[in-house]
Amino acid sequence: MRANPRAYLAAALMLALAACGGSDEPQLMNLRSTGDGPDEFAILPPKPLQMPPNLQALPTPTPGGSNITDPTPLADAVVALGGKPGAGSNDAALVAYATRNGVAAGIRQTLAAEDLEFRRKNDGRLLERIFDVNVYYRAYAPMSLDQHAELERWRRAGAGNPSAPPVAKQ
Repeated sequence: MRANPRAYLAAALMLALAACGGSDEPQLMNLRSTGDGPDEFAILPPKPLQMPPNLQALPTPTPGGSNITDPTPLADAVVALGGKPGAGSNDAALVAYATRNGVAAGIRQTLAAEDLEFRRKNDGRLLERIFDVNVYYRAYAPMSLDQHAELERWRRAGAGNPSAPPVAKQ
């Protein structure tokens, strides 16, 4: 029994069409939920409940308004960097510290173009794209930090570190 050349042609055409699907921009890692369940990356835990020093200072509850226990990641980041929440561009100390080494004009566009080029170069081989194999870790392996070597470097420099994750067994 001889194989039909049309069957081989049809199989090759199906593989070629499967490789063509998707968007123009390569995706190294998918961090968006694709299922019907909750998106675990979109959930922010609330702040712990605390008794305020003055109950008269509590804001009046408003439907759909904010709550004292609502997470405020941007304001928390500003505080962690030494700024004042809500000050925006008026927080001169934070802006001065963030721009102490200069500001590149058009940095967002430059980084977006460089990132797109990196993702295109590291989009995976043909079969990896066809079978949707994640190539994220292999693409970024040259840029990854050896955490244990870095820990030892800092300890030799005199920086204290009370704990570190155990070395993974190979």
